Amino acid sequence: MVAQPFTVDLNKPLVFQVGHLGESYQEWVHQPIVSKEGPRFFANDILEFLTRTVWWVIPLIWLPVVCWLVYRSFQMGHTLPQIAVIVTFGIFVWTLLEYTLHRFLFHIKTKSYWGNTIHYLLHGCHHKHPMDGLRLVFPPAGTTILLVPFWNFAKLISTPSIAPALFGGSLLGYIIYDVTHYYLHHGQPSSEVPRNLKKYHMNHHFRIQNKGFGITSSVWDKAFGTLPPSKAVAAGAARSR
Repeated sequence: MVAQPFTVDLNKPLVFQVGHLGESYQEWVHQPIVSKEGPRFFANDILEFLTRTVWWVIPLIWLPVVCWLVYRSFQMGHTLPQIAVIVTFGIFVWTLLEYTLHRFLFHIKTKSYWGNTIHYLLHGCHHKHPMDGLRLVFPPAGTTILLVPFWNFAKLISTPSIAPALFGGSLLGYIIYDVTHYYLHHGQPSSEVPRNLKKYHMNHHFRIQNKGFGITSSVWDKAFGTLPPSKAVAAGAARSR
């Protein structure tokens, strides 16, 4: 007797279901459900609460940390122009990290139970429910854990006086990334630059999901050859098949 393929019940908590999809998980998770109503993740109310974050919590919590870090470098003798350069470099470092994480971690191919489950929590849920407004930014509890190795890395590659401002710049880059990401999904930009960025990101979700990994910029997609083709090029390629 042939076993029936597993079917996810969207009316039940999803996290511990998706692992059972096995190899079909990748296809399932990249078929988006466009609804502002987010799914239930966990049966446990505390765990469920920890997965939901309103966008303004990100700058509210992390901007004071950025200011404190920058002030620490100022206290240790760096001038404001020097700090501006260090912070700018930190933001630049973040843009590369943003691209790298999105391309190689968030879009890793999984098929095992726990691989699928962890991937869904990290990023798969966002592709399945791209308009879920309470799961568009990263929960502060998770960010706090990730900051530890990044802080140690900043200390490793710089001096004790530079590390705080460098780390603060990277953290500022993360804040810009997260609030930009929210805006691209729920904002209605009227000017050309944010409007094009929104189209660029929506293209990643709904048309070519294995390209266009930049959120705040397409610079690294251009540098590493993951820039999605234009609609005209894509349409021509489709007709030639």
